[in-house]
Amino acid sequence: MPIGTDFDVDSVGSRRKFLRRLTAAGLAASLPAGPLLGAPVDPEQRLVDGAITRALEFLAQAQLPAGSWRLDGYGEDTSGTSLAVMAFLAAGHVPNEGPYGLHITRGIRWVCSHQEANGMLVHRRSHGPMYSHGISTLMLAEAVGMVGEDDAALVRRALERGIHLIIQAQAVKKDIRHAGGWRYQVDSRDSDLSVTGWQVLSLRAAKDAGCDVPAECIDAAIAYVKRCSVRGNRGFGYEPGHGQTPVLTGTGITCLEVCGEHEAVETVGGADWLLNNPLRHDANYFYYGAYYTGVGMAKLGGQYAQRTRNQLRELLLTAQQNDGSWMPRHGSEHGAGKVYATSLAVLALTVEYHYLPIYQR
Repeated sequence: MPIGTDFDVDSVGSRRKFLRRLTAAGLAASLPAGPLLGAPVDPEQRLVDGAITRALEFLAQAQLPAGSWRLDGYGEDTSGTSLAVMAFLAAGHVPNEGPYGLHITRGIRWVCSHQEANGMLVHRRSHGPMYSHGISTLMLAEAVGMVGEDDAALVRRALERGIHLIIQAQAVKKDIRHAGGWRYQVDSRDSDLSVTGWQVLSLRAAKDAGCDVPAECIDAAIAYVKRCSVRGNRGFGYEPGHGQTPVLTGTGITCLEVCGEHEAVETVGGADWLLNNPLRHDANYFYYGAYYTGVGMAKLGGQYAQRTRNQLRELLLTAQQNDGSWMPRHGSEHGAGKVYATSLAVLALTVEYHYLPIYQR
């Protein structure tokens, strides 16, 4: 049983104390998150833990002196840095303590230092700043309860400004098909499920961290996600009316589950479809899909969690490179490179450790 599986970490304070107790005892550093002391060790779990250990060492070595991480085709990037930070947090490491404490703190500070006047968390303007912003805001929401006192006010302020921008972008007038969702720009008048997913996770995590997130924002997002469900509740597509894919079905399931729509017909139907049409390693956006299918199906539990966990482990463990990294080989992810893929692979493999608040069931 992974450390933390049955521990009550509902409050930000207790979660931080719990993780810090593990670090002080030397357990967090010995992880990534192994079994409880004295418990039998599953040989497969040893393989997973070893893969995560090598991946974190790769990420630590890849961090730039300023505290950021770079994505191959994009340079220094708030989203890449935020994914790397979350990978360390998901494995049980905390800011300022243990072997990766300074890596985490420097990454968080770098992201906060690149917040624009309107609250946007982005290093370089691109065609899709809301994508990077959503990932970065999620990271701050996950980290705000773990940072030390010196950084608490900085992170809280950056998080609140980031959430305000997400709420502002959702309020842009759109037609009924796109209402409640998000697209690449703050003022976009359409929406897609991929960008929407990161904003939904950010809102949910921020609300759990004590930020003011109006219920109507969550309700509007739920309505949009459900409109992306394919007729007959057979998965989710990129936009309302689009065909389903395993990658986006994982996104839709995760969004509804974190918003409290447990066992909604769209969720259960999508999960049943996903069991019969699982994610493949040659899928476009495989690593993004591994993260979302891993989180979403784990929240459903039962056969959904078990079968998906086994599938993802097989796919990811066989694809890890000798240096501890993962490298996208197919489709649009290829240009993002190793930091991107490695961070998402770690996040997918650590779902059942339950260290990140968003992983709690």
